Amino acid sequence: MTKNTRLRQASARQVRLRFAPSPTGYLHIGSLRTVLFNYLIAKNLKGKLILRIEDTDQKRQVEGAMEKLIEILDWIGIKFDEGPGAIRGKKEDVGKHGSYTQSERLEVYKKYTKELLEKDGVYYCFCSSERLEKMRADQQAKKHPPRYDRTCRELSKEQVEKELKSGKNYVIRQKMPLEGEVVIQDELRGDIKFKAQDLEDQVLIKSNGVPTYQFANVVDDHLMEISHVVRGEEWIPSFPKNILLYKAFGWTPPKFIHMPLTLSKEGGKLSKRHGDVAVEDYKNKGYLPEALINFSVLLGWSPYASTGAKALADKKVSGDKHPKGEQEIFTLAEAAKIFKIKDIGTSPAVFDIEKLDYINGYYIRQMDLDKLVGLCKPYLEENLKKTADSRQQTAEFIKKVVALEQERMKKLSEIGELTTFFFADIEYPAELLIWKKLSKKEVKNNLTQVYEQLKKMADKNWTKNFIENTLITYIKAKNQKVGDFLWPMRAALTGRKASPGPFEVAEVLGKSESLKRIKEGVDKL
Repeated sequence: MTKNTRLRQASARQVRLRFAPSPTGYLHIGSLRTVLFNYLIAKNLKGKLILRIEDTDQKRQVEGAMEKLIEILDWIGIKFDEGPGAIRGKKEDVGKHGSYTQSERLEVYKKYTKELLEKDGVYYCFCSSERLEKMRADQQAKKHPPRYDRTCRELSKEQVEKELKSGKNYVIRQKMPLEGEVVIQDELRGDIKFKAQDLEDQVLIKSNGVPTYQFANVVDDHLMEISHVVRGEEWIPSFPKNILLYKAFGWTPPKFIHMPLTLSKEGGKLSKRHGDVAVEDYKNKGYLPEALINFSVLLGWSPYASTGAKALADKKVSGDKHPKGEQEIFTLAEAAKIFKIKDIGTSPAVFDIEKLDYINGYYIRQMDLDKLVGLCKPYLEENLKKTADSRQQTAEFIKKVVALEQERMKKLSEIGELTTFFFADIEYPAELLIWKKLSKKEVKNNLTQVYEQLKKMADKNWTKNFIENTLITYIKAKNQKVGDFLWPMRAALTGRKASPGPFEVAEVLGKSESLKRIKEGVDKL
């Protein structure tokens, strides 16, 4: 190897990307962005997307996790071209590259381990765990970076044979260059330089014969003809080791795209401390797949960085506008049309739950009402248990309730809390009925007049528009302020400071229930 090693990826090959999660029980919200970027690049470049399950770390594996992973990806709308049979509901894998589950590829890794040993790209390390612990403790005491001291790197062939015959445990380590620089290319950052002296001889094969992530990953990416690797920038320290492993085999590396970190609003790494981190949690809370896709795509990608802006100017895609005039609402198909690798930024992205709520609310407002009612039903079960009124159990009543709250909902799970007052008796302090500087006596008088006007109304006229026209005409004829009457009416109907308008609520509640609640409000005063 030359003193200065420059390693670049070839550009001309069939476009193939992969998403390679570990089956640990759930899909991390950060991993959702990874799979989306892989999907969008594959679609934009007319390539293929492969699912590979990286389960060599058996300690972290969770039973049934792969099936749950594929289920949540199906819910999101990500479809794979190749992968475990479960992606198409089959037993056999889909694709020509053997098993897409790493634990079933151990013989493949053995073959390529042997090849590297023959090429002198790796070496046996017989150091015990006790020796390694003492070595790291000594390095830390001297304030040196902890890394393997290469004690076994220069063992003679005879020494290696002797240790192997004795049955001594070993790992297999990668031989790193001892001097010079390694210059590698990231598609977003350009050339990145690493000093050879800072690279550790990493373990490729563990003492149990199972490959580490770094080894299995490179072998599988090569054999599965992966053209682009999309991953987080936390993997950049491993980047030169990966590329050097490709070189040791004599293989052409794929292009690497290291995405910016996603941070919490407080500036730290996303964790349970900052809120939910599993996509399943967001699904259960009533976030829509369209919203999660839209939000995640915007974490580190801007369609205005280059050619995407022209596509928007040509009106090739449509969507909601940001206050600055920039489009923020994209379907998955729209994003795929304009998604370019060079439009991915390198600055950390911020996971802003308020923005996710805004985007989710947008999609809820655009949704077909019947579909929305179906999605809301699980969140209305507790409310339905609170009423014995058969009318409030009907599909017609539930549809009216959901329609009334559609404009206000940010996530589906809110429908329960937002609509409790439609199904249950309400409790509230008399002070809620008071509007601005009016006295209790004035409010009581106004609310009584509302009651009397509504009581005279025929049942067949009990609609939002008729109720509104009747009351507004009456109030204006008396030269009174509309708010002096409508605030106490709305408070009496809902028992809340914030709710839909009084006319809409009255129509849904019906005449009998509305008059009952307004009378109870008068009595409170």
